[in-house]
Amino acid sequence: MPLVEETSLLEDSSVTLPVVIIGNGPSGICLSYMLSGYRPYLSSEAIHPNTILHSKLEEARHLSIVDQNLEYLAEGLEGRSCNPVAVLFDTLLHPDADFGYDCPSILHWKLEQHHYIPHLVLGKGPPGGAWHNMEGSMLTISFGNWMELPGLKFKDWVSSKRRNLKGDRVMPEEIARYYKHYVKVMGLQKNFRENTYITSVSRLYRDQDDSDGQDRDISTEHLQIEKLKFVKRNWEIRGYQQIADGSHVPFCLFAENVALATGTLDSPAHLEIEGEDFPFVFHSMSEFGAAISKGKLHGKVDPVLIVGSGLTAADAVLCAYNNNIPVIHVFRRRVTDASLIFKQLPKKLYPEYHKVYHMMCTQSYSTDSNVSSDYTSFPEHHVLSFKSDMKCVLQSVSGLKKIFKLSAAVVLIGSHPNLSFLKEQGCYLSHNSSQPITCKNNPVEIDAYTYECVKEVNPFVLGPLVGDNFVQFLKGGALGVTCCLAIRQKK
Repeated sequence: MPLVEETSLLEDSSVTLPVVIIGNGPSGICLSYMLSGYRPYLSSEAIHPNTILHSKLEEARHLSIVDQNLEYLAEGLEGRSCNPVAVLFDTLLHPDADFGYDCPSILHWKLEQHHYIPHLVLGKGPPGGAWHNMEGSMLTISFGNWMELPGLKFKDWVSSKRRNLKGDRVMPEEIARYYKHYVKVMGLQKNFRENTYITSVSRLYRDQDDSDGQDRDISTEHLQIEKLKFVKRNWEIRGYQQIADGSHVPFCLFAENVALATGTLDSPAHLEIEGEDFPFVFHSMSEFGAAISKGKLHGKVDPVLIVGSGLTAADAVLCAYNNNIPVIHVFRRRVTDASLIFKQLPKKLYPEYHKVYHMMCTQSYSTDSNVSSDYTSFPEHHVLSFKSDMKCVLQSVSGLKKIFKLSAAVVLIGSHPNLSFLKEQGCYLSHNSSQPITCKNNPVEIDAYTYECVKEVNPFVLGPLVGDNFVQFLKGGALGVTCCLAIRQKK
């Protein structure tokens, strides 16, 4: 069934949604949940371990968190996100979780339907976003509880499926099924549209002198020259929906606000070096996992080269290690670099990743030890080139070159979002507009408490696009956006 009839919207520009959310992963799902009228309140008997925060919450116990001053509540809190509302919401949902405690949430949720804000959530696949595409052989990077969304405990959902939960980590496909079920059980289906692909998102302006009242998409330069002549109106979202027979049905939507929740996993980053397009060079865990599953690397004597120092690269190391595949692990940083992600993860909660980090530190290459039979790290090295005979050339920070024969190579150095529907791929929204948007090094620049873009009025941005790559923190974006929209409604 088509998303909307294009002609009806094109002919009647008064058909306007308050909010359109682009992306149906956990960020988009959580925002839909809160826009649907679900409100968090301090539970009657709850006591937060942070006494200062608890006293602040007691001051306005009768109000939902959405109706309180988020900046006041978040002041002084510290956590693994650079976004203060993300840290606040995480500590309300999972107090002291980073210290290894499994404390219950101090919030309870009420459905207040008079707070419902009409919206649509557009996604390429089923609700859950990129989780449906992740390699199933790897454990998730967070506690299972931290993957859960408000109002439905993950462990309760697992129990209802009559599956025993071993440990506190689960497979990506289980998380994906949980998110899909969440949308159904919370009654959010009416807001979601699958198989939708966005081709353009543009801001419309109306000429105050135009008697026909038509909106136009004009250049920023033209707007700056004659900005008094134009008034901002709505967003126009164009795209198509792929239906069962494979055909494409175009649509056009108008919205007062757009929320970007696309994530950043669309396009793997490349080294941009000679030979990187050879078939033995992979750029995703799914490719690497598929090669192992098909037995292509079974019994190989030559090592697999893994490039990168993040959690995905660590996943690849664990995957190879657990399948008895020797590894050469190359990364540019020193093992003592304070910005390495491993230094931000509590050892008690992430033992697998600290095992990898320990190997990175203790099993590094030297001219005396040569290459180990199972794992060897090459700190402060980079790949110069790949050769057709499945060899690679490495270079150290001192300029020394080494050549190794490989069975495969896996380049896992980050990824970029696909924001082709925005001008300049959305780069103008980031901190450094001359560089592509990335989760870690160049996220979108936002207001810290409303999640509004600093460089454009009325688009909201949340999730990995603003640096929150962990599910436990991206939920804060939904709180910030909902709070902002609720204030506007009152005005």
